[in-house]
Amino acid sequence: MEILRVFNNNVVLAKDGNGGEVILTGRGLGFQAKPGQSVDESKIVRTFVPSDGRDPDHLAQMLADIAPETIRLVVDAMKETGLDEHQSASATLVLALSDHIAGAVERRRRGIDMIYPLIGEVRNLYPREYGQGRSLLAAINARLDTPLPDGEATSLAMHLVNAGFATGDLTYTYTMTGVIQQMLDIIEQTYGLVLDRESVNVGRFITHLRYLFIRVHQHRQLDGEPAPIIEAIRAAYPKAVRCASTIRSLLELRLDADISEDEVAYLAMHVARVTADAERAGAGSDDGSHAGGKRTEDGRVDRSQANRRQNNHRQEAR
Repeated sequence: MEILRVFNNNVVLAKDGNGGEVILTGRGLGFQAKPGQSVDESKIVRTFVPSDGRDPDHLAQMLADIAPETIRLVVDAMKETGLDEHQSASATLVLALSDHIAGAVERRRRGIDMIYPLIGEVRNLYPREYGQGRSLLAAINARLDTPLPDGEATSLAMHLVNAGFATGDLTYTYTMTGVIQQMLDIIEQTYGLVLDRESVNVGRFITHLRYLFIRVHQHRQLDGEPAPIIEAIRAAYPKAVRCASTIRSLLELRLDADISEDEVAYLAMHVARVTADAERAGAGSDDGSHAGGKRTEDGRVDRSQANRRQNNHRQEAR
């Protein structure tokens, strides 16, 4: 491999055997090295391949600003946690996690406590990433003299969610999380029920929404689906279509993007599925409650039962 740019003693940008640019890290890898020279491959510890059109120079410079010990700690913790090879080799994700951990360690040293928003939403909307965040934090804490607080698991989970968007910061992910919460509220208010946020169908709906956000962000919405399919959905689920139209207005307001008719139709199909699931569960209750809770006399949703059940499930799982 040929060196293209030296950032510091431990980080270089190089050209691999296929002509692609890669970021290499390793103790002393860039010491007295110059562009055009061959890389001392015996010193390479990590190889990162920039993706999603990211500027490799920018990523390499940001990696160079983080202590190599922190990067090593994060990557080792990622592997121990069982994150896949693609995630461990993602310069963007490793950079985001390493930068966050470096900041968290410094805040801990200075006695600064952070309160992270959306803890409940992250736990309910992204259970897989939240579980990974908890495991990742445990692996990181096992390598630190002073462990980080439990709340850091929420932020780590958000970084893992954000990796699916490749936006480089958490702004879009926080927006997505808040909007998903609003969308679920719209469904509950329209149908007069409470959704079980841990049910399989709600999980599928949230997965659909996450990919919808990606399509909107990448300007690749569903469009041009066969007309008979779209018309069949509209005919089969008229109430769900009206609910999906309300959701569409929210999305267009929050995301500043037009939502296609095809996306609205598929939203309606998912709305019909999650509400049918909740109504079946509600019909099986003898106290008038719905899947996730029940309504109070003034029409508000009482989540106390749902929250207690979900917390009990989590305690049993630990």
